[in-house]
Amino acid sequence: MDRPIFQYFEEDHRRLDQLLANACAVDGKVDTECYHRFRTGLLRHIKMEEKILFPAARKAANGKFIPLADKLRLDHGAITALLVFPPDKDVIKVLNYILVQHNQLEEQAEGMYDICENLTGEYTEDVLAQLRQTPEVPVNPFNSSENAFEATKRALSRAGYDYNEILSSI
Repeated sequence: MDRPIFQYFEEDHRRLDQLLANACAVDGKVDTECYHRFRTGLLRHIKMEEKILFPAARKAANGKFIPLADKLRLDHGAITALLVFPPDKDVIKVLNYILVQHNQLEEQAEGMYDICENLTGEYTEDVLAQLRQTPEVPVNPFNSSENAFEATKRALSRAGYDYNEILSSI
């Protein structure tokens, strides 16, 4: 079965996974250039889902609510909040943990990509064209302030994650 939207996003997940692995490949030190490519790539990926894929699926469903989209949006908020911080071992552990859970919700049978693929049907080529044309998201410098950290913990909590609990379980 031809599933071009599913394949497009699945390939992007693998590309981003590899960028993060490469960024962290050397003895706990982070390759800042590789991490920058991961960070901007992940933000672009989230933008494609939020601004193109989810709205296209909702439009194709005649405006009908897609329940899984809410959970994924909360995850996107948590992931984006984590990308505000300089990458250290703890941030990367929590980020990896959330990405594994999040990607599974998107890629599993009857997950978000299947739902979107089924709904967009005749609009698939238009959706893919928009996805391919999505520009990178500009990023701000890292922010390691206590206020930013507390805001990040709240974003994780809204998405059902606990920063400290994740770290203690890994």
